[in-house]
Amino acid sequence: MSRTRRILLLDLLVERSEFGHGGNQEVIQPIAREGDVDIFLLTPHMQSEESGITANEEGLYFIGEEDVPNWDHDYPFWESCEVPMGENVARFYRVALPTGREDLEMAKWLESIKVDAVVCSGSRRNVTMWEGWMDGASSLMRVSSKSGTPTLGICFGHQLLCKSLGSEVTRADSMSSGIWNMKLNEEGHEDVLFDLRKMEDVGPAVVYSHQDHVVTMPENSILLGSASHNEITAIRVLGADGDKLPAWGVQFHPEAAKHRIERAFQWGHISEAEMLSFQRDHDGAGVLESFANVVLGHTP
Repeated sequence: MSRTRRILLLDLLVERSEFGHGGNQEVIQPIAREGDVDIFLLTPHMQSEESGITANEEGLYFIGEEDVPNWDHDYPFWESCEVPMGENVARFYRVALPTGREDLEMAKWLESIKVDAVVCSGSRRNVTMWEGWMDGASSLMRVSSKSGTPTLGICFGHQLLCKSLGSEVTRADSMSSGIWNMKLNEEGHEDVLFDLRKMEDVGPAVVYSHQDHVVTMPENSILLGSASHNEITAIRVLGADGDKLPAWGVQFHPEAAKHRIERAFQWGHISEAEMLSFQRDHDGAGVLESFANVVLGHTP
């Protein structure tokens, strides 16, 4: 019998349901092909200070609506839900991120909740416009990436991971929205995250929607690929002795499936121009499938 996987997910686009909860489902679906999945959703940008303190004491603290006074009600709050995925089920639960912890304490918390992977989504917030809750989220991404736990930072999550490891992040004058082919370097061509790309000659086609850019490489990491408008597009974290850890940051949005994009336009979350710029087929599903293979093959 397949065991239930446990995923910790920084759910930072919750108010944009198709790119939030819908995008989360795209991330989880390939992991669910081998069994049920429990997903613990963190919304530190909306949670109360008290819930973070309680999480310090209890480990997994399941939150209610009273624990998220900053909730954006463009998206209705729910404490948990189940989503069928093939023959299996993904169960989503909202939990609090501990606050006020140094990296050593955050690492102990992460170890105590026994998750198989950590994922950080995109966000409407910006790393270049730092907010207090980002300290704890940054610590979580740093300790997760260094712990050997499969870790994936997407767009804002990529910037947050890189910033947590010493990168400089700057803000461009305008948004970059559309699909570009990423150029993989030698390390990228060999990296497991891009095993399932379709077009090997021109590099994977991927979806971008961002204004902040990582402009210096993080410490103890390698560059995997770049785009014409974004030099540091994909990185992988290294261990202290230079070994490759199962931790990546990607500036693009692999979870932006075409049907999610079209529904986001119908609901007024993106403009028609943005929707049209995202119409090409892209390799996001292959990237998520590759990450799922890492998670499913990983022994905690």
